Amino acid sequence: MFDVLGLGDAEESAYRALVEVPSADVAALAARLGLRPGEAATALASLERRGLAARSSASPEHYVASPPSVALAALVVDRQEELRRAEVEIAALTEAYRRTESDRSVGDVVDVVYGAQAVAQRFMQLQASARSEVLGLTKAEVVAISGEENTAEEAAVERGVSFRVVLERAAFDRPGFATAAEAALADGEEVRVASVVPIRLLVVDRQIALVPLVSGEARAVGALLVHQSGLLDALMALFDKVWDEAVPLVLGTGGGLAERPPSGLTTLDARIFGLLLAGLTDQAIANMLDMSLRTVQRRVRALMDAAGADTRLQLGFQAAKHGWA
Repeated sequence: MFDVLGLGDAEESAYRALVEVPSADVAALAARLGLRPGEAATALASLERRGLAARSSASPEHYVASPPSVALAALVVDRQEELRRAEVEIAALTEAYRRTESDRSVGDVVDVVYGAQAVAQRFMQLQASARSEVLGLTKAEVVAISGEENTAEEAAVERGVSFRVVLERAAFDRPGFATAAEAALADGEEVRVASVVPIRLLVVDRQIALVPLVSGEARAVGALLVHQSGLLDALMALFDKVWDEAVPLVLGTGGGLAERPPSGLTTLDARIFGLLLAGLTDQAIANMLDMSLRTVQRRVRALMDAAGADTRLQLGFQAAKHGWA
């Protein structure tokens, strides 16, 4: 936990151990932590140098922990000052970057990122830098990073960044994808579903975009990093078009159909109907709701019977007449 303050694992363990005892020497600390005496001595010397430990007045060979509220707080203040200086430097570099941005040539508008690992790293970095908005188009096939690995998205949502994402319908056939989509909705993200998503796209604060690409028989992975330009404007226009044509995905008791089941529908049936409207297949609905395919099909058949529909197309029409949609 204290690695953010510059402490290694051995130092943190040694400090925690000292906090729990009146004092300890090298041998006692080594035995308590399962370290070699040399490792324990190095950790204690580092703690003493950082002001986190001091020699006992009763015995110079024993160490006592400095009060956490004083010693650790001092490290926090030091790190905050370092971060403040870094923020000032970032602001200066950003201003210099903006001054030269207008002088970019056509070739400078797009940077090329090579390799799946580099693409995944840039994908995470962009989300970590987001301040207000992230737009995304997600295809079914995973290229560089899966939704489960995308921890930067959750962190961005927690700090107030809004997400609008369009998912390709076939993605719901992947194990675990439906659960991730449901979690995103629960976190307040706006999610829509399209039968086909034309490209993979991530746009951050409408200032920079990442376009992951797969090419060749070897399925080589790369990406285009697009800076502010007419090309970025075109990518945002593409996102807006796909977003407008996609179907909203609504789940859970807090939204839409499931909040107050209309016309006698149960909460479960209302939820299934909402997913049908989003265009999900029966199998995808079964995966999302942790039900068997046969159960979903049976309940869809019951919905069709209740609406007096012979086909699913008629179900949508009759549902509108019944006030279900």
